[in-house]
Amino acid sequence: MSRAIELSKKYKSILDKGDINTPKRLACFFATIATEVGEQMIPKEEGGYYSTIKALRNTFYSPFKGQSDAFVSTFLRLDKKDRCLLFNYVYSNRGGNGDINSGDGCRYIGRGFFQHTFFNNYRSLSNATGIDYVKTPELLNNEADAMIGAIWYWNTNRLSVYADSWKLDAIRDYVNIGRGTSKVGDANGFNDFIAYANNFTKTFAK
Repeated sequence: MSRAIELSKKYKSILDKGDINTPKRLACFFATIATEVGEQMIPKEEGGYYSTIKALRNTFYSPFKGQSDAFVSTFLRLDKKDRCLLFNYVYSNRGGNGDINSGDGCRYIGRGFFQHTFFNNYRSLSNATGIDYVKTPELLNNEADAMIGAIWYWNTNRLSVYADSWKLDAIRDYVNIGRGTSKVGDANGFNDFIAYANNFTKTFAK
């Protein structure tokens, strides 16, 4: 049994409640999870380990725009205990986070199936579910909480509408960039997402 089918059965009640229950919607939803955290679909939190300057710049374009390679290189190959140096810098003063000294960047890193990031997203999820993810953001590393968070984000951004019309680029934009863009394929993981979505469509159509 594929992991997508396994999870769809395990969490059928809350997926049905969220109206994620057609082959196209399920395919795109689980394709998003696979793209974000891998085919095993295990919740994870952002690692912060980068071995090249190019990878850092591609992932965090705006924070490093105009910065020298020498500066960017100070964030390469960080141990887990030092990753806050990176996150507190690249995520400062964004998405409701405080400044670099607030610790919010490291506190509200990407977690769960959809890699929820930033204080505002954690707060909105908390308000919608009644679960305090602001105080205990690491809860999103749990499978059930990761599913709750993924369904919330999916429906908050009305992604089923795009799944129904098979507008895959729009889905990937909203998950990876946080908004729709005019350029096709500019979101990270776009090609993987397309491949997963097409494969899972066949899986859920059976």
